[in-house]
Amino acid sequence: MKFPFLKNPVVRFLVIVFALFILWYVVYDLWLHPNEKFDLFVVDITISASKWILESLGYVVYTGEDRLIGIDGASGLWVGDNCNGIILFSLFTWFIVAFKGKVKYKLFYIPLGILSIQLLNIIRVVVLAILDTQSRSWTEFNHSYTFNIIIYGYIFFLWMLWVNKYSEKE
Repeated sequence: MKFPFLKNPVVRFLVIVFALFILWYVVYDLWLHPNEKFDLFVVDITISASKWILESLGYVVYTGEDRLIGIDGASGLWVGDNCNGIILFSLFTWFIVAFKGKVKYKLFYIPLGILSIQLLNIIRVVVLAILDTQSRSWTEFNHSYTFNIIIYGYIFFLWMLWVNKYSEKE
């Protein structure tokens, strides 16, 4: 083996995650993000699904062309690029790709994980929109702290599920 240090699973994992990060930077930060179409596509899905849920719960919802969603009487939420979930999808994907396991399981697990992360992100927008009708400070606090802990904790949970259940089937 040309690189004997890659026999260490921790080093191998970190090298792969770093390589995927570099690839992500080239593809996303230098090409996809400046184009904005992918980000706007994901934001539109998030806002549309959130609006549908809120209206199903009986709220009168407004949306705007500028990535805005809110409940009548509240200031509303702006769903920016950092809040659309794309970086979360990539982070989750890097962890699964970098860890051992059969490719056929990864091809099944990664899309399901991304879908569940998107669903959690939609729920986050719904809850923040509802909180915004009560208190802007509650909205800001939960946006900055509570939901970061929940979403990153969920990604860690999905990764641990992969590590303990699927990676052994190599």
